[in-house]
Amino acid sequence: MIILIGTGHVFNLTEPLHQVFDSEHPDLICVELDQQRYQALVMRQQEQAQVKKPVRNVPLIYRVLARFQESMADQYGVIPGNEMLAAITYAQNHQLPVELIDMNAQHLFTTMWKSMTLRERFRLFLTGFRGLFIGKQRVEEELKNYQADVTGYLDEIGKIFPTIKHTLIDRRNEHMVKRLQILQQKYETVAACVGDGHLPGMEELLEQYKIDYKSIHLDELQKKHSEPSVSSAGFSITVNSSFPSIENKK
Repeated sequence: MIILIGTGHVFNLTEPLHQVFDSEHPDLICVELDQQRYQALVMRQQEQAQVKKPVRNVPLIYRVLARFQESMADQYGVIPGNEMLAAITYAQNHQLPVELIDMNAQHLFTTMWKSMTLRERFRLFLTGFRGLFIGKQRVEEELKNYQADVTGYLDEIGKIFPTIKHTLIDRRNEHMVKRLQILQQKYETVAACVGDGHLPGMEELLEQYKIDYKSIHLDELQKKHSEPSVSSAGFSITVNSSFPSIENKK
């Protein structure tokens, strides 16, 4: 059995996630991270001064979107990807194995940027820049729009940003489902924490592969906690490689 858990990357979901784990008793916990982002998250949690240091050797838009996530996370009192660290901490405290199931964010983003048209690049840059000035109320309004019509919301993203949807959502859905397909052969119950925007695509793929699964969407997590959350199919975009790692087996 695979349990998909939809999360938001800039909100505090520690308590509801732990409640889910306590009730589902997974044998393995998977998170939507790659090795590089895991190391960066741990470093940022331990040394908050790292948050203010610029990310170098990556496209400008990568840094703009990273700053957007940091800005939103600051408003909710967490660091981007906090819910992934919460899942990892739970696993460590309960002597459960952890798997990092996502693709390398920096490499994927660089490849995507090279494939985008000038119009799509401009739209993305403008969206990322405007995001720096968005407050909690606007984010929560977008959450309501997303939850009212998840498929329509994702289809609209595909129309405006076709390269982004294909690269950052569809390709990653395929990659993560293939990883889960392999892992569920070894572990009876596998819990996977991924951005809620990934769930529709991953559910469709699991059904195609005839893999037994259940989903806990973000709105269900919200019912376990009073703090509003939001869908995210994006990355916690940070780069750091100087912290002990969790092994990400291929």
